[in-house]
Amino acid sequence: MPVNHHHPFCAPARPDPDALVAQLQAAQQQAQRGKLRIYFGSNAGVGKTYAMLAAAQRERQAGLDVLVGLVETHDRAETVQQLHGLKQLPRRSVSYQGKTLTEFDLDAALAHRPGVLLLDELAHSNVAGSRHPKRWQDVQELLDAGIDVWTTLNVQHLESLNDVVSAIVGIQVHETVPDHIFDDADEVIVVDIPPEELLKRLKAGKVYPLEQAERASRNFFRLGNLLALRELALRRTADRVDEDMRDYRRERAINEVWPARERLLVCIGGRAGDDALVRQVARLSRRLEAEWMVVYVDAPERQHRPRPAQEAVLKTLALAARLGADTATIPGAYVAQALVDYARERNASHLVLARVQQRLRRWLPWRSPSLPEQIALLNPGLDVLVLSVNSFKNQGAPRLPVGTGSLFSWKGYLGVTLACFSATGLAELLLQVFDPANVVMLFLLVVVLSALRWGRGPGAWAALLSVLLFDFYFVPPRNSFSVNDTQYVFTFCLMLGVALVCGQLMARLRHEARVAAERERRAGALARLARDLSGALTQDQVSAIALSTMSGVFGAQTGLLLPDSEEQLHIVRGSEGSIDISVGRWCMEHGKMAGHGTDTLAAAPALYVPLMAPVRARGVLALQLRTPDRLRVPEERRLLDASASQIALALERVHFVEVAQQTQVAMEGEHMRNTLLAAVSHDLRTPLTSILGAAQAALPHARAGASKDMLLQIFSQAQSMQQLIDNLLAMARLQQGGVHLNRQWFPVDELVGSALHQMRQRLTDHPVHTDIPATLPLLHVDAVLMERVLVNLLDNAIKYTPSGTLISLAAKIDGPACVISIHDAGPGLPMHMDTAQLFEPFTRGQTETAVSGMGLGLALAQRIVQAHGGSLSAATAEAGTGSVFFIKLPLTQQPDIDA
Repeated sequence: MPVNHHHPFCAPARPDPDALVAQLQAAQQQAQRGKLRIYFGSNAGVGKTYAMLAAAQRERQAGLDVLVGLVETHDRAETVQQLHGLKQLPRRSVSYQGKTLTEFDLDAALAHRPGVLLLDELAHSNVAGSRHPKRWQDVQELLDAGIDVWTTLNVQHLESLNDVVSAIVGIQVHETVPDHIFDDADEVIVVDIPPEELLKRLKAGKVYPLEQAERASRNFFRLGNLLALRELALRRTADRVDEDMRDYRRERAINEVWPARERLLVCIGGRAGDDALVRQVARLSRRLEAEWMVVYVDAPERQHRPRPAQEAVLKTLALAARLGADTATIPGAYVAQALVDYARERNASHLVLARVQQRLRRWLPWRSPSLPEQIALLNPGLDVLVLSVNSFKNQGAPRLPVGTGSLFSWKGYLGVTLACFSATGLAELLLQVFDPANVVMLFLLVVVLSALRWGRGPGAWAALLSVLLFDFYFVPPRNSFSVNDTQYVFTFCLMLGVALVCGQLMARLRHEARVAAERERRAGALARLARDLSGALTQDQVSAIALSTMSGVFGAQTGLLLPDSEEQLHIVRGSEGSIDISVGRWCMEHGKMAGHGTDTLAAAPALYVPLMAPVRARGVLALQLRTPDRLRVPEERRLLDASASQIALALERVHFVEVAQQTQVAMEGEHMRNTLLAAVSHDLRTPLTSILGAAQAALPHARAGASKDMLLQIFSQAQSMQQLIDNLLAMARLQQGGVHLNRQWFPVDELVGSALHQMRQRLTDHPVHTDIPATLPLLHVDAVLMERVLVNLLDNAIKYTPSGTLISLAAKIDGPACVISIHDAGPGLPMHMDTAQLFEPFTRGQTETAVSGMGLGLALAQRIVQAHGGSLSAATAEAGTGSVFFIKLPLTQQPDIDA
């Protein structure tokens, strides 16, 4: 079979000049920026830090200025040995919650400007008060300053894999690194060892100390977890290497596909059997574990295909998306060229086509190359798979060959015919003034306009009909198709050829203009939405912009559902159409589309789209489309997803602005309140001390009777007021300067006894039972503050229980902690109140009788217990009456006591 090497598809691809300029600019910026090397592993103990230090030693011996910014050796002998001879940057001291911690000194590293800086644990969270909350942000600043950085990272710390790792190991990893840091790194070195070897290292104490290693082997370091994390690390590295390869090919304009990884590109054409082809490739991709894409080439000859054929394409694309494929509709004047360009862009290794029967043209020597032959001419390195599918699997699809849709556009052909006859009548008038050669241009104009208005097929018909009409009416002998002068034959052929070429060019121009207009419409809509949302300051403004913009862009009745302060969805004012709040609630809770056109609650008249922001779902967008099939087009669906993301981001931004404003107001109010409380408390202490002293001095000399009872009442109320003022002062100090502990070793019974002694006057009407075993270990606590905790809990029991009720104090060992419980026999906790609310400042329980106090005792007690590393909780007693407060304090290594 002869091959036409001048086929239009064979034009060589040249690099885009704009892309080359952008590459040069990016290269210049990259040259001024430091290089990032990441030592990447599946988990702790694989040897990332050791490998980084070993490489640093080699570079130091080669004369490079290597500085250790911060390396965590975890007391591993081999790792500590690798630090020998390397310069280490002194760590800076940071005060946090009464403790002194050491952190990486960013300013000192910037001032030193080493050739290479070693900074371990990229996902580390810095101590509060540091310049950046995360270490990877420190690394970004170092790179911007032109300093090369080497660091380490585990796979579980990648943001995109955080939920996957949590599902595998059952542990939520809170320290994460954005994926773009990993993807933009200049070099990633995988450090890997088999899981069995890692478990041996763990048991030998080379990963953690032996006591920690045993606990880790039962939880995180299980063989199944290690295997899964190892696979994740290797797959994520392979994805990065694949992306690097694609960037390399784009930068160097390499057109050949490098099949380093299996990727299947499937082309559909709106024929019977497309659905079967998609399902067959879906099964093939699962067997090969390969990515796959389904595309439809919107060529000019396909513009006027009947509506059933267009709907069949959209249904097939939707089926492919449900089966897990990436879908796209790509424009192109030539189907083969468009497919090859897309395959090069996505680095597809195989192009999959359905077999098309061409019985009438199979043995014709002058036939044009088939689609697989055209692709082979354009890119011989691209493997083309032609699959045979059974057409009965997709009998609903129209059986139309490519390009024949325009033959049935009878309106276009009728319009062309009328235009040609009208041009003939006008030419008859013009011939009275002009020569026939000039009149020919009128027919060419009709051909061009016909192709521009109705497409390629009607344009070709206009060219042929114009030649016939010109011959019949204007070439001697007139009113006949016979020609006296043979020169007219050449004229007719030239006229027909020029008319056909002009018609085809105008048809292609019309197609490209339509595609460009669609792209501009989508890009412009997204840009306008982003611009308008960037200036929105309130939720109402965001809602108004979203409703008006989405209604115009998608031609739909648009509604918006947003959660209120109690997380209940409500319909925003200005919403249109029929909106079902229950469907919107399901959509928001599951983070998936629901309603019309989906597989969930499809009977709903509207499509519900969740507004997913980085933190959480911020609402639901409801669209009742006037053209329901519009969102079957992949580009329209992507426009909807991008628009929904923009709206969600705007809502989240506004939400956090409101939260920040409320927090600032609350902080200022809290500061003013603490200042006022401290001032008032200091002013009240002096007269209150005088009242207590006078009452206490007068009591021994008072006679029994009304006067003594009054003195006792004065003394009791003054004590209560003194305790209230002490709580106010303590809370003010905690809010302003934090808790400063003076820890000493104390037995539990001594702490309890001291608290009971302070409350002896208040406990006269309440019997007290204690159960404090003598074998309890010592507690390392601040005795004054812990007595304050016990006093406040006893005072709370006295206030909210009737006289004569029993109060019990007990202590026991619960695992690695000591638990002190205070149990009263009163009415118990309020049924309607959350136990966490009991410990909020200025929160008081409700009783039938008035209770003195300001609701600070429990809040102060919880702050003190938390400062000791423990917890304070409350619950209703098992018998159903009374309440129990539990103080849980951690046990530490007991002190050595000399005999």
